[in-house]
Amino acid sequence: MKNLGEFECKDKKVLVRCDFNVPLSEQGNILDDFRIKQSLPTIEYLQRNKARVILLSHLGRPQEDKPNINKYSLKPVAPRIEELLRTKVKFLPDCLGNEVKRGVGKIKAGETVLLENLRFHKEEEKNDSGFAKELASLGDIYINDAFSVCHREHASVVAITQYLPSGVGFLLEKELKILNGLLANPRRPLVAIIGGKKVETKLKLIDRIAQIVDWVLVGGLLEREIKEKNTGFKMPEKIIVAVDNVEGLDIGPRAINLFREKIKSAKTVFWSGPLGKIEDEKFQKGSREIISAIIKSKAFSIAGGGETIEFINQLGESSKFNHLFTGGGAMLAFLSGEELPGIKALE
Repeated sequence: MKNLGEFECKDKKVLVRCDFNVPLSEQGNILDDFRIKQSLPTIEYLQRNKARVILLSHLGRPQEDKPNINKYSLKPVAPRIEELLRTKVKFLPDCLGNEVKRGVGKIKAGETVLLENLRFHKEEEKNDSGFAKELASLGDIYINDAFSVCHREHASVVAITQYLPSGVGFLLEKELKILNGLLANPRRPLVAIIGGKKVETKLKLIDRIAQIVDWVLVGGLLEREIKEKNTGFKMPEKIIVAVDNVEGLDIGPRAINLFREKIKSAKTVFWSGPLGKIEDEKFQKGSREIISAIIKSKAFSIAGGGETIEFINQLGESSKFNHLFTGGGAMLAFLSGEELPGIKALE
């Protein structure tokens, strides 16, 4: 797997797969720019080295919400990247077509353009080779800097690597290094905290993660689904579920104390998924208390997932974690031993 420093980028058109899947208000304002900031080191390096930078990303799932497709435009992201980079970033209103080719053809060494949402084209999520080949025709080099989508077999993540010299950006390289270290030689006790919902997608992950950790703490929303669906775990002796709850939408005081005790003894903690319905302040206490416990534990701490990271940032606690991952699903899939299509493609 080649890293960014191994490429001669001067005057080359470099396609960079980023993750700008940021939360937007109804007015189109960015509510949390964490993911944008994480991509800056790669973009700045390419600009310094006089590359012609072409940024690719998705935003949301527009194919599932076609009547409201315009709300998934990446257009509001370009001014924010401009502001952070303090340099002009041109937005192109599609990611394919003659207008895009002309726009990309006009960029000079050291300049940057952002293309429209890849998922406006259904071929992206189908890993369509024709779509990937068209994307690849816009550049000379492909760099993946979006670990958060590496568990997705999508055209801009997998198929595109067949058509261009490909490598990893600084963010992806950093996140893989942290995760490989965690698997190879973790400081124990190692505690995983799994929240959110959709137990059918997380049950397999919890079972796999239980094989490498000492304890898995399972959030209230998942615990409720587990009971409703009469679902069981393969290693129940390692699983600690919320023993009480607040209206079924947050972990209760007994669960908080139980989780806190396990975290207190941990040397490594990783967390993905809120422990309650955090969009309602009434059900934030569990997640707030667990953040506080992780910080106080002095354990090596990592967290991932859009809602989780957004909440940590809202509380102003991001600097107190060792690393915040751009993707929770990809993080858990990697740690549970799944082969990530996006990583395999780069190898």
